[in-house]
Amino acid sequence: MTSSILRIGKPAPLFEGDIVKYDSRKKQIVYDKISLVKIISNKQWTVLFFYPRDFSSLCPTEIHSFNRRFKDFEKANAVLIGCSTDSRNSHKAWMEKPRTKGGIDKLSYSLLADPSLKISSSYGVLENEAGLALRGTFIIDDEGNLRSLSINPPYIGRSIDEVVRTLQALQSGQVCPAGWRPGRKTL
Repeated sequence: MTSSILRIGKPAPLFEGDIVKYDSRKKQIVYDKISLVKIISNKQWTVLFFYPRDFSSLCPTEIHSFNRRFKDFEKANAVLIGCSTDSRNSHKAWMEKPRTKGGIDKLSYSLLADPSLKISSSYGVLENEAGLALRGTFIIDDEGNLRSLSINPPYIGRSIDEVVRTLQALQSGQVCPAGWRPGRKTL
C-alpha cells in the first residue's frame, strides 16, 4: 500500500493511462488514453473504482451493476472509470468475450489499465503481495479534490446504488441524512 494518506477535500492523486472502451460509432472496442487533468479541464466529476482482476467471478457483478447505472453518472456530469492492475490487452479480451462465456461484453464506460501498479498504489488500494487492487471507490469533484472514498476487500462487492447516492448527495451541496435521495429534504 502507498505511504501517502488520502484526505477528503484535498487533491486526489493525478493519474493517466491507457483505457479500453466500446466505440458505438465504430461499433468496436478501441484503445485510448485518459487523465484526471483532462477530466478536470472539462469540468467533470470522476468516479474511479478499482476491482481486483479481469476474468474473475465476482468482478463482473460490479462491472455490470455500474453499467446499469451509467446514465445516472452521466446525468451527474461524472466520468465513470473502472481500473484494475491488468493490461489493456486483458481488458480488451475480457470486453470482447460474451458474458455467457466469462466475458463482460461491451460497456458504456472505460476500463483503465494499471499494469505498472502506480495508480492502485497512489490510491492506497494495492495489495503488493498479490499485485492486485482492493475494491476501492473514489469520487473526485470537478476541481480534482477527493470528496469520498471507500475500500472493500476483494471478496466483498460494493453497492453501486450507494455510490450513485453519495455522488448525488455530494453534488447537492447540502447536509444529507441517511438514506437521502434527490428531491428529499436535506438538513
